[in-house]
Amino acid sequence: MISFSFYSKEYKDLPLDNLLNVLPSLVHEEGGEVAALSIIFCSDEEMLELNQQHLKHDYYTDIITFDYSNKDYISGDLFVSIDRVLDNAVSWKTTFEEEFHRVVFHGVLHLMGYQDKEDHEIALMRQKENYYLTKLFHVKHGR
Repeated sequence: MISFSFYSKEYKDLPLDNLLNVLPSLVHEEGGEVAALSIIFCSDEEMLELNQQHLKHDYYTDIITFDYSNKDYISGDLFVSIDRVLDNAVSWKTTFEEEFHRVVFHGVLHLMGYQDKEDHEIALMRQKENYYLTKLFHVKHGR
């Protein structure tokens, strides 16, 4: 089951319809099945507080993924900073909708076991993000 939550009341007009259709197929294509996936949308300040409290990091980030998966099913909470997504879209000269989907895909790919600490892991993660964005938007991606 996939659910969406709003940590902040100000972020309610988001492109969620596509996610409900795309995320199960992304997980299935990667060889998994969704047990429970919650996506929580918040502000930079709320995300910073989560980052400091849970990860001991003192900086903004676009997504924090809490993974409760087991070997058969993925399960987790994705906290997404809408403020970071908006800034990322401007920085990368892309649309909010595309960056929004990229960040959510990134979190789900973490639940599927992909990492992004080493250069080769980052490259593979970007390749996967671009692949699923291309499937969704039918366009090429350069990042």
